[in-house]
Amino acid sequence: MSDPDRAAHWQSVYATKAETEVSWFQDHPDVSLELVRRSVAGPGSPIIDVGAGAARLADALLEDGFTDVTVLDIAPAAFIRTRERLGPRAAALRFVAADITRWQPDRVHDVWHDRAVFHFLTEAADRAAYRAVLGAALRPGGIAILGTFAPDGPPRCSGLPVMRYAPDALAAELGAGFVLLDSLNHAHHTPGGAVQHFQFSRFRRPGLTPG
Repeated sequence: MSDPDRAAHWQSVYATKAETEVSWFQDHPDVSLELVRRSVAGPGSPIIDVGAGAARLADALLEDGFTDVTVLDIAPAAFIRTRERLGPRAAALRFVAADITRWQPDRVHDVWHDRAVFHFLTEAADRAAYRAVLGAALRPGGIAILGTFAPDGPPRCSGLPVMRYAPDALAAELGAGFVLLDSLNHAHHTPGGAVQHFQFSRFRRPGLTPG
């Protein structure tokens, strides 16, 4: 899928579907929130949620006392939903509308969270571009949390083909610049009642520990 087509696809999804009509909806992102908590030095640690869409991780992070949260998505329409839901609290977030494979970070973060993007990158060139951005946006010693479809997860999502990963395969894809710390399996129950199998893995970028 070309860059314009990818952007148009996700803009259409968020412009036309209600929050609970998408398969990835979670009322409360318990797994992601717990993994972020394990990964930060303190509430001021810079955190970025890549492919945030209209997901509620940002809400949970603010409620948990985190003060430096960036949400990035290719579809600006997703941010309309987030701003409407959070109201004045949305001013505490930093919103970035960008294609992650083309983004040029202007700062580094202690934690990179992605439950939505990497498994959609079916082209090797896009995955290489993602790795380059990840390396530029995560400080040495920082933690990358990637949630992807597991090997027994669905082969498609939102009408698009996806990649599926076991933790070791994901580690091999990220390469030697990231060290696998731990992983877990997660059964996500969609609003429609289906079960999708995910795996979440945490990686450290070698270097000094954040904070």
